[in-house]
Amino acid sequence: RAERLDDEQLQLGFEDLNADLARVETSLPPPPAESRPPRTQSERPSLPVHLPREDVRLDVEHQTCPCCGGILHLIGETTSEMLDHVPARLRVIRIGRPRYGCRACGTIHQAPAPERPIAKGLASPALLAHVLVSKYCDHLPLYRQSQIFARQGVTLDRSTLANWIGGACWWLEPLQSKLAEHIFASQKLFADDTPIPVLDPGRGRTKTGRLWVYARDDRPWNGPDPPAAVYLYTPDRKAERPAAHLANFSGIVQVDGYPGFDRLRDGGTIQLAACWAHARRKFYEVQQATASPVATEALRRIAELYVIEAAIRGQTAEARQSMRRSKSLPLVTAMKAWLEMQLAQIPPRGGLANATRYALSRWDALCCFLNDGRIELDTNTVERAIRPVTLGRKNHLFAGSDGGAQRWATVCSLITTAKLNDVEPFTYLKDILERMSAGHPMSRLDQLLPWNWRPATILN
Repeated sequence: RAERLDDEQLQLGFEDLNADLARVETSLPPPPAESRPPRTQSERPSLPVHLPREDVRLDVEHQTCPCCGGILHLIGETTSEMLDHVPARLRVIRIGRPRYGCRACGTIHQAPAPERPIAKGLASPALLAHVLVSKYCDHLPLYRQSQIFARQGVTLDRSTLANWIGGACWWLEPLQSKLAEHIFASQKLFADDTPIPVLDPGRGRTKTGRLWVYARDDRPWNGPDPPAAVYLYTPDRKAERPAAHLANFSGIVQVDGYPGFDRLRDGGTIQLAACWAHARRKFYEVQQATASPVATEALRRIAELYVIEAAIRGQTAEARQSMRRSKSLPLVTAMKAWLEMQLAQIPPRGGLANATRYALSRWDALCCFLNDGRIELDTNTVERAIRPVTLGRKNHLFAGSDGGAQRWATVCSLITTAKLNDVEPFTYLKDILERMSAGHPMSRLDQLLPWNWRPATILN
């Protein structure tokens, strides 16, 4: 965590430096055309082709040469592009339904009213998706969203927005259950958890609930199944919670050092794999605090394993296992002997001894990756899934109830899985809310999972 914080702080510093340089460059007069250096290929990436283009034509004022008065002839055209922003705007959709009467029999005929995601509600599927993505993907609390709507002249208080979220999540919960089915059907998954403050009205303060994240990602070993992540809320961190979630699971679970996961071994159907990133982090913290040469050497040895992993990423599980047995196994064997020797020589108390014991006490679980090419070196896949929750927690401060925390889990499950499958969250949520409220069959719910989903415009 310390490394990530340092990187983010550096990026903030670079942002300000870039802004300072840009301000100076903007204040300078442009050089004369004849003194400009020759054009080189720009390193700036081209703008995405899916963005709409608006053409602006700037032509000369007169079609005669200002130098000699001759007629000008078109010999080419220079085209440049500028990225523009069109502010989001609200609009009102008026739905007219003509009524027809039959004079012969006196009956009245009218097209049925369209289904709405929230009965008698004002919000369209697009507006509901916008509120969900703004809160759970862009981490914009409802009170700030309410203020933004107010600047557009529309009063939508926080309670109204909260009601919309509750109504939208009613439609989305079956998809969260489908995601869980897909993930727990895997033979190998990641598991982690993160705290989430939840308002406890009876005590007048917050309590600490947990969001458990289970993820599968077979892409590193070129597996056939799509990546996915599901969040499940519980009011506490008892070991029985993940045991209940994984009661019917059989396979490998890669976890961090939380002791509560050890209970998963009790049934004999789950093998636990440990995380080298967590073992590394212990030595990194010691190295940063004391500049210990032993911690520095431990970091170097672990880095060698990551170099091998980078070289085999995307290869088949069999090829990865073969490479690990030939290259990683000797390094791991030597590292264990070296750590045991260091532990006998260093003071028994202190960060370095704790880091060493942490690694050695989990050695068998750390070495699981040597025997199965599907296992990753660390749990960074699920750590990345947790980061948006951490950012949201800093902005939202807390969930208003256990139900609010469950809705947080529902929406984050769909947004995270959409991003894992390169699906834009707003477009996805808008479309599935439209389809589900219009009566999409529950028997074909798999069609709406992010990796199967296709926009309605393409299907039509």
